[in-house]
Amino acid sequence: MRPFRHRLTAVAALATLLVTAAPPTSASAGVSPNGRDGYLRVGYFTQWGIYDRAYTIGKLDTSGAASRLTHINYAFGNVSEDGRCYVDGGPGEGDAWADYQRPVPAEESVDGVADAWGEPLNGNFGQLAKLKARHPGLKVLISLGGWSWSTYFSNAARTDASRKAFVASCIDLYLKGNLPVLDGGSGGPGAAAGVFDGIDLDWEWPNWPGEPGNVIRPEDRENFTKLLAEFRRQLDGYGRTTRKHYELTAFLPANPATMDAGYEGRKIFRYLDFATVQGYDFHGSWEAVTNQHSALRVPAGAPDDPDFSAEVAIDGWIARGAPRGKLVLGVPYFGRGWTGVTGGGDGLFQPAAGPAPATFEPGFEDYRRLKTLPDNGFTLRRDLRGGHAWLFDGTTFWTYDDPVVVLQKMLYIRRSGLAGAMIWSLDGDDDTATLTKTIGLGLATP
Repeated sequence: MRPFRHRLTAVAALATLLVTAAPPTSASAGVSPNGRDGYLRVGYFTQWGIYDRAYTIGKLDTSGAASRLTHINYAFGNVSEDGRCYVDGGPGEGDAWADYQRPVPAEESVDGVADAWGEPLNGNFGQLAKLKARHPGLKVLISLGGWSWSTYFSNAARTDASRKAFVASCIDLYLKGNLPVLDGGSGGPGAAAGVFDGIDLDWEWPNWPGEPGNVIRPEDRENFTKLLAEFRRQLDGYGRTTRKHYELTAFLPANPATMDAGYEGRKIFRYLDFATVQGYDFHGSWEAVTNQHSALRVPAGAPDDPDFSAEVAIDGWIARGAPRGKLVLGVPYFGRGWTGVTGGGDGLFQPAAGPAPATFEPGFEDYRRLKTLPDNGFTLRRDLRGGHAWLFDGTTFWTYDDPVVVLQKMLYIRRSGLAGAMIWSLDGDDDTATLTKTIGLGLATP
């Protein structure tokens, strides 16, 4: 632990200087306390990360990540065509095996105890329960939707009756824990009760194109607010029976046009405990020119005007009535990359032939692998004013967040009076949770 803190001391001092020296913006002027005891540190755990990435719930504990988090958002829960929360093992519909059927071996288990086949709560859900027992202050939310499973959100939100039925189904499945019984016996009434402390809505996006095939309606904008109101009503009603507050959060876009098309600004924050804001995927290999994908500020010389940045996203929500103290800035644990880059120089804003080769998806790579590239022929470069870093070897270009950029963002969060930081996604970090520890250091309170 001492070497990690020692290495970051100089980085923290540099990042403090950089952020405090930057001119105030609409997001950094008039800072006021957010009213919480400490900052929120929200990490998304991906259901599928246990496979190729071998990133288990147990690693959250052994790496030290869990002790730096306030929330884990479990990604994702699905929404059916008839507007219900459901778990199904069918292709593309869910992974009940990973969620609560898979017997977790002792070497992966949070408490070192192996699951037996057919226990009511195995898999990731069972491990989350064990993780919460070890970290009593940690909250776990089920995140609904995501890029792939937002297809039928519009159906669920369309009418008063559909909203009531949808919310009731989600509470029954995830909060009351009434899981379908699977082969072998896992699941059953109350099997997952107590695992989840609330619900995160990741509808991408109301009244705006997301994945091809998504149902989109102009009335999504108003219906999203009504859906939040229904969630708040039923969550509070259920909470009165359990004497507990169940949290309601949402993932919100960085694009101002998407904000206007799909959300009623100030109104939605009446019902949300907080909202996480997209702080990444501003650019990527779907474009023909290299660029930043997660800069804190729009870099000088950016070819697009207007352009995206974390600051643009936060300013956009504040201008639309969002309280600073309910905004949580998203931080990526992945990079975006191009290859066949021409034009010379440092590689930024240059033509490229296509996505860079990568481990799981062309043009997309985890931080844990990108951090090794400076030892393998890549030069690390950074724009200190813009708050972004990139790697370039003369042909291949990667834009990503390293610990220096992450610290800059944490200091921006503090200076701007925001609620905290969100991580997409925890499985992109290295085995010692370097980025999560950096967030913990940057948002530490006396």
